[in-house]
Amino acid sequence: MHVGFENAHDLDAIMETFAAEASYHDEPWNEHCLGRDAVRDYYTQLIAAVPDLHIDPHGPHVADDVVVLECTITGTHLGPWHGLPATGRPVSIPLCGVYTFDDGPAIAGERIYYDRAMVLEQLGVFYSPESSMGRVTTAVLHPVTMSKVAARMVRERTSH
Repeated sequence: MHVGFENAHDLDAIMETFAAEASYHDEPWNEHCLGRDAVRDYYTQLIAAVPDLHIDPHGPHVADDVVVLECTITGTHLGPWHGLPATGRPVSIPLCGVYTFDDGPAIAGERIYYDRAMVLEQLGVFYSPESSMGRVTTAVLHPVTMSKVAARMVRERTSH
């Protein structure tokens, strides 16, 4: 039901599946939305960023107090997301969602896990160091990064 509402991009119906004290945790970004307003804001931004978002569940794993859902998320990055302007690129990522519930059927919390680097690579802003572009990026950025670290260490030693 919840995933069906997400796939329909029905924000009101999505929010009806959450308990009064809802929480949403996007672990790869260390983003923790506490309260219904914060959860709603998260979904509003996500749907704006990926308006063709689709969740393909691979089957839930159900326990007494939690449901774990493995799925594949697909869509096209057409709006701002985590400070990144729209790239127009498609994404397809495996994701694991962990759902906890209140005393009834309402979702108390949703916690998602996925490979953030994989998403950024598909969006064209991160390159594997083993790819051609990754080797170039590493060669250009690594010495710069190392010089900044060294300069900071020198400053810290001289300021003590």
